[in-house]
Formats: sequence, C-alpha cells, structure tokens
Amino acid sequence: MKIAISTTGKTLDTGFDPRFGRAAYFCIVDVDTRATTGHTNPALSAKGGAGVQAAKFIADQGVDAVISGSFGPNAFRTLQAANIATYLAPTKDALLAADLLEHYKAGQLQQANAPSHAGHHGGGH
Repeated sequence: MKIAISTTGKTLDTGFDPRFGRAAYFCIVDVDTRATTGHTNPALSAKGGAGVQAAKFIADQGVDAVISGSFGPNAFRTLQAANIATYLAPTKDALLAADLLEHYKAGQLQQANAPSHAGHHGGGH
C-alpha cells in the first residue's frame, strides 16, 4: 500500500505541509517496506486548479491513500474518483511526515468523507 503525505521536504524526516494542492512536496511511502520517494508538487505554482492537478499527480503515482491537512472540493472529488482514500492530519501540531505515518498505521487519523473547505478561485460554488 502506498501513501502520499503533503510535506515541506522530500523525506519522512521533514515537516508536514497542511496544504494539499499547494504543498511544496509529496512524500510517497510504501507502508509495507517503508521505501520512500520524494516529489516536488508539480501544481505548487499553478495559476488555478492546483488541487486537481496535485490529485492527478498523486493518482499517477499509484497511491492508495493521501494524508494532508485539508482538501478542497475539486481535489477531493478527483481523489475519490481515483479511489484514493483521504485522511486529515491534525494541523495544530508541528508534526513530521514520519509522525503522520505512525498515526496512520495506528489508526489515529480521521478519514475525510467530504471536502474540508469550500475551495478557492470560485471552486465549490
């Protein structure tokens, strides 16, 4: 099983980035082997539609679940359409990606069943 975590760097030892579409990086982890790959978010500087672009990138990586602090409506729908589970990380704590991986494995993260905010640039209207 592969999980993507929105991060401030390319490894599990970097901080968690609570933004999904505008996260600086995604750290993708194979939960079974703990093998990780770090990817710059190709949607980081998008003029619009960053959430959808980031979601499509994540889907192209063969990810089964994603952990972030929030998901806009378009990103959420794109991830759901790709059968990618969405989990919300606690944004009040300064956590490393490795911490979130452990929270996920322990079943301590809330699964998002709907977008967590209304979106930007008129999305969700």
